[in-house]
Amino acid sequence: MPRTQFVVRYDFRAAGATPAQRQELYARSLEQAAYADAVGFDALMLSEHHASEDGYLPSPVPVAAAMAAVTERLPITISALLVNFYDPLRLAEELAVLDHLSKGRVSHTIGLGYRAEEYALFDRPWSTRGADLESRIQTLLAAWTGEEFTYEGRRVRVLPTPYSQPHPVLFYGGGTLAAARRAGRLGLHFQPQHGDPALKEAYDQACREAGRDPGFTLLAPPGPANVFCSDDPEAFWERHGHHLLADATAYQQWHGDAASYVVDASRTVEEMQAAGVYVVLEPDDLVERCRSGEIALVTAHPACGGLPAEPSWESLRLIGDRVLPALARRVGR
Repeated sequence: MPRTQFVVRYDFRAAGATPAQRQELYARSLEQAAYADAVGFDALMLSEHHASEDGYLPSPVPVAAAMAAVTERLPITISALLVNFYDPLRLAEELAVLDHLSKGRVSHTIGLGYRAEEYALFDRPWSTRGADLESRIQTLLAAWTGEEFTYEGRRVRVLPTPYSQPHPVLFYGGGTLAAARRAGRLGLHFQPQHGDPALKEAYDQACREAGRDPGFTLLAPPGPANVFCSDDPEAFWERHGHHLLADATAYQQWHGDAASYVVDASRTVEEMQAAGVYVVLEPDDLVERCRSGEIALVTAHPACGGLPAEPSWESLRLIGDRVLPALARRVGR
């Protein structure tokens, strides 16, 4: 049985946070990234959104660079990178430099975005967003060759070329057949938001129709979307459940019942506990659920909804100091 993967995710959503509180969240994330790197987590994940009143991370590239500077081995993924909101030549430069800084440890899942407010913020057309994204992806790929190419009627050349060859690892994200086909057509790997096997089939077919072997499809496994650890889960829910509820409620307001990895329509903390999308488990319970295969992916979310430092560190350290060693002894790490 494949071993459970352990990911630490940040989006820095924290409604009502003061500048000092928000700065503490960012500083804490770098300390926690270094800790996760040292104790054996498998990856760090950053998410991107814009025009969010709760401060959702709008600029993941500098955060990825900062995390790369305080870690040595952990892969870092930006999921999703909303490419339509960037100048593609400038983005090609920034991602190439980030690729060198991280020695190829940063991958990107490109997303189309699903919020009209974000397109309005950057004065980007909503009706042509799919075609615009394809054009920007093609520009990135051409830029990373280091050769001259035609962009908007002029000859351009982007340097330096990336550390990774031919370019940083790129996935395309999305939960629709159109997204699967776009990923295959453009030669990217594919990361759907849910585990529908029809999406992988559509992706593989699109790759073959484009004359290439299918890339890697990263299907979301069944199980909770966010996992927290506590020696007293009931007390954790009572004291800090409102942070988790704020996170779930904000996502629900954005996408309703649209297909997504994080969908929880709970209106109360008690409903959240029953829904099982966000779970708080004792360390031994989490170990057993990982060993049984019930949980194949543990996504820790230490700053979820502005979670304060004490429960944030408690959850992360219980996973790192007790859960990971227990599982490592079993699988012979």
